[in-house]
Amino acid sequence: MNDGDRSWLAPPEGVRRHAPATLRNRAAIATMLGELLPMAGRVLEVASGSGEHCAYFAEHFPRLEWHPSDPDPDALASIASWCNGLANVRPPIALDAAAATWPVGHADAILCINMVHISPWAATLGLMAGAGRLLPPGAPLILYGPYRETGVPTAPSNEAFDQSLRARDPAWGLRLLDEVIAAAEAQGLAFERRVAMPANNLIVAFRRS
Repeated sequence: MNDGDRSWLAPPEGVRRHAPATLRNRAAIATMLGELLPMAGRVLEVASGSGEHCAYFAEHFPRLEWHPSDPDPDALASIASWCNGLANVRPPIALDAAAATWPVGHADAILCINMVHISPWAATLGLMAGAGRLLPPGAPLILYGPYRETGVPTAPSNEAFDQSLRARDPAWGLRLLDEVIAAAEAQGLAFERRVAMPANNLIVAFRRS
C-alpha cells in the first residue's frame, strides 16, 4: 500500500479536509525532519494540502515558524482551519510551485510532501527553481513520496498507484529519482540523502550549495 495519494475526505459541516494518509505517515516523517531541519527559522511547506501535516509538525517543532501554502483556495481554507490557534504557523498563502515567482520573502527550509507525483513535471521544475532562488546556502529542501529508481524494482503497489494517477491525469505519475536529482542540481541544490520510509515512500533531501 502507498500513502502518497492526497485524496481528501471533507466533513459536511465545514471546510476542514482530512487526508487519511497523514495519520499513517506523519510520525515517521517527523522523525526524519528532526534530523534535517534547522533548530530555528522559517519552514515553507509547498503544497500543504489539507494542512494536517503542517499542524502536526508545528506542534512537534515549536521553535520553527511554519509557513504553509497551496494553489487551491479550498485547501487554503482547510489549512487555516487545521492550524488555527498555533502561534508558530503563519497564515497560508496561495503558491503555485510552477510559477516563475513566489509570494514569499525567505525561508530557512522547504518541505514538500506528496506533490511531485500528483502534479505535472513543470511543478517539480518550478519547485527546484524556487528553492534555488529562496534558500540560503546550506538550507534544506526535503521531499517525501514514492519514486521510481534506476536498477531498483518498483513495488507492485507503487506500479498500481502510478497507473491510477496517470488515469486521473496523464501529466501525473511517479518520477524517476535520477531525473528529480538532476533537476535539483541544475538549480544549485546538492543531493544529500535518500531514506526509505514506510509504505514504499522515500525522504529525499537536498542542500542549497
